[in-house]
Amino acid sequence: MGILNTLLRSVTWWNGQTLNTQLFTWRKGTKVGADSEGNTFYKNADDSKRWVIFNGEAEASRIDPEWHGWLHRTWNEPPTDKPLKRKDWEKPHQPNLTGTAMAYAPAGSLRRVEPADRSDYEAWTPE
Repeated sequence: MGILNTLLRSVTWWNGQTLNTQLFTWRKGTKVGADSEGNTFYKNADDSKRWVIFNGEAEASRIDPEWHGWLHRTWNEPPTDKPLKRKDWEKPHQPNLTGTAMAYAPAGSLRRVEPADRSDYEAWTPE
């Protein structure tokens, strides 16, 4: 299985880091921290590059908002050094579930597990 994983990593980017990214991270990267999803964040020595190594599937919506702001230089201090102040009304971060089995399905959707109440629907029949 190790050879297969190495081959997959050499040709795909969505299964974690590629071999080139791993080599660049090993040579030039300084670990800055990790988020609640297990994603690890790095920067180079002069802080001209910032990047993330995903824990699992590479899905941008799995990055916590604090780290997203740091990656995109909304603020310079990483959340490990200067955590964001949370309001009591803020909900916890959730990744985008579109395209997954956990995606929202409205009443009447064919993807809903339980049958919807169809009392408001009358099927058309030709005369």
